[in-house]
Amino acid sequence: MSESAAADVLDRGRLAELRRREDAHFVARTPQSRALQARAERHMPHGVPMPWMAGLWRTPPIYIDRGHGATFTDIDGQDYLDFNLCDLSLTIGYGNAVVAEAAAAQARRGTHFLLPTEDAVVVSEHLSERTGLPHWQYTLSASGSNTEVIRIARFMTGRPRIVIFGGHYHGHIEETLVQAQDGATVPETTGLSPGSAAYTTILPFNDLDALERTLARGDVALVLTEPVLTNCNLVLPTAGFHEGLREVTRRHGTLLCIDEAHTFQFAYGGLTRAWALEPDFLVLGKGLGSGVAFAMYGMSDAVAGCVARHLDSDIGPRGLSLGGTTYGSALAMNIARAVLEQVLTVTAYDAVRARGAQLADGLDAVFRRHALPWTAFRCGPRAGYCLQPQLPVTGEQAWASLDYDFIDARRVYFANRGLWDAVGSAGPQAGLAHTSADIDRYVATAGEFLAEVCR
Repeated sequence: MSESAAADVLDRGRLAELRRREDAHFVARTPQSRALQARAERHMPHGVPMPWMAGLWRTPPIYIDRGHGATFTDIDGQDYLDFNLCDLSLTIGYGNAVVAEAAAAQARRGTHFLLPTEDAVVVSEHLSERTGLPHWQYTLSASGSNTEVIRIARFMTGRPRIVIFGGHYHGHIEETLVQAQDGATVPETTGLSPGSAAYTTILPFNDLDALERTLARGDVALVLTEPVLTNCNLVLPTAGFHEGLREVTRRHGTLLCIDEAHTFQFAYGGLTRAWALEPDFLVLGKGLGSGVAFAMYGMSDAVAGCVARHLDSDIGPRGLSLGGTTYGSALAMNIARAVLEQVLTVTAYDAVRARGAQLADGLDAVFRRHALPWTAFRCGPRAGYCLQPQLPVTGEQAWASLDYDFIDARRVYFANRGLWDAVGSAGPQAGLAHTSADIDRYVATAGEFLAEVCR
């Protein structure tokens, strides 16, 4: 959202002053983190082991001691009720006993063998039953899964191009780290190969006419999309979009991948099951919200048959370039089985969906109380701040509904009051460990913040 578009409701002077005040307070209340950061910067850029730990936030890093349930604690002893959930990789809560016991037991038996275990069979059976995709393969991240899906689709179709939608995020891979600029597709970040964007087309979400025109050219191997765009806050599909997407891809011989790395948390079996979608591939990731690094992708019978026929052998014949040394480890499979059987139950999904509705309803009530022409994003457990009266239907509209000065000021304000809010491109999300009282606390803090920064 541009500054001019928000000027009628946000007081920029008060917002900037609040940010200065809260930034100073944040530094003052985290002295041990500041000391450890100075030490860490001698051996790690920005003092962190992975760039996102610095780049996703506008505050100095805090160093964490422990977590339990919906809360984590930094080394200064400050507690934070977490609504970011490690960017959805920890939706089940910190210190979950099921995960802890499964991990400890499997570690004693062996974490990896580069050979399958029975757990891998059971996990694949569970995923097939939940989602409708009959065959599964395993990776370490959704990025790795999407990379393999693209390779398979290109091989099966003999076509080079993929289609993604504006507002997308499909991992840190070259084909999808791209953006539209002056009618062309260009790399979105630095360090990518010069040709990384050459075979990727970006289209508007919910635009079936544009998709039809593009697929009619006959060079698209794969359409890769989330069921709901989640990296520009939220963009929901319009009526008939997914049905039309499946029809037009089939008609033009293009494969379809639904990326549910985020949205598998939104419903039991993901939105693929909830909305009766019929993709050729289904990507899941973020350790199913367990906090452990693993991911997977499902395949139709036709795709799995092709994968089976083109096994890559180290001494030949060479086949599809799939797999990785630590993929499908005994540890990952054991934890996945435990989470699917004991944590991600129908009852758990019902409860977290109710907490998400409570969160979105609470934000809408706060907006009305402050006479703001805004509306809350919502889908399952996810909510958020749409600084416009109407929800977006494309990624471009979604980006226009965000205001990063507002987001960054809100996040540090919340942190100083013991709540950890979402990354800038996402909204807050309820997790399995949140209580109704936790949601009420978030909504109350949002009301206090808005009272300080709105006219």
